Amino acid sequence: MCGRYALGLQRAEIRALPGYPNLEIGEWVNEDNFVPRYNIAPNSQAPVIRRRNASSPDLQMQTMRWGIPYGKIHAKGQQAINARSENIMESAGMWNKYRSGNRCVVVSQGYYEWQTKGKAKLPHFTKNADGKVMLMAGLYHVSEETIPNYVFAIITTSASASLSWLHDRQPVILTSDADVTKWLDTSSNAWSAELALMIVCSYQVPKEVGKVGAESPAFVQPVATRKDGIEAMFAKQRAKQEGNNEGIKRKRSPSSVIPSMQSEPVGEVNKSPKIECKKFKIE
Repeated sequence: MCGRYALGLQRAEIRALPGYPNLEIGEWVNEDNFVPRYNIAPNSQAPVIRRRNASSPDLQMQTMRWGIPYGKIHAKGQQAINARSENIMESAGMWNKYRSGNRCVVVSQGYYEWQTKGKAKLPHFTKNADGKVMLMAGLYHVSEETIPNYVFAIITTSASASLSWLHDRQPVILTSDADVTKWLDTSSNAWSAELALMIVCSYQVPKEVGKVGAESPAFVQPVATRKDGIEAMFAKQRAKQEGNNEGIKRKRSPSSVIPSMQSEPVGEVNKSPKIECKKFKIE
């Protein structure tokens, strides 16, 4: 599933859609309702892309609330934040009335998922390895009120083999301008599960992101880069050990050390911890 994602870019950057140069976005409806955040949770206001109308290919951005209400009585909290692609393809349940005309694209920098290890749940952030924004397929609902209320849900599918270690579900990711155009073209009145291949990057992030309302740019940064992170601790230990080893060598042979065998200076050993970004192919 996808229950939290990030979009901390400034509005001008969001409009530019880094990585999608051929997508031209017109107006941004209710732009002022969106505040850039690194911890977007259900019920938050966030931008999506949709067609201006079904007969026009012109695209617009619109700020909507995350979560589509369902049931005869829309009780508080009774809402769908995700829509299973399997149900959409089978025209099952509430999604049948949305799939033909109410398609949208959810703009993000990436999404959070929690990996279960024993009793612990470790948050990971998955994003495009090339730095472009991540566009996720979605559906939206318009309430029948005097002032229409727009809400949306993110479509999920079974996780690819390379991401199944993290969770059994993942968002449907639109990887190219052509994918976005095809998804938003509602003239076919059908859902297509054909997706391009893409490369994404996933790594562990701070546990604080699990708190609704918490906010920090550090939420999308690898936990290993934190000054109190375990990788930083190991780096300090390695630097100290190298320093001790160099001191021992100097005591044993102060004037006969072969230059090519000299240890590196402590200042060069104590480098920033190396961050390994797992790259996966989405199938």
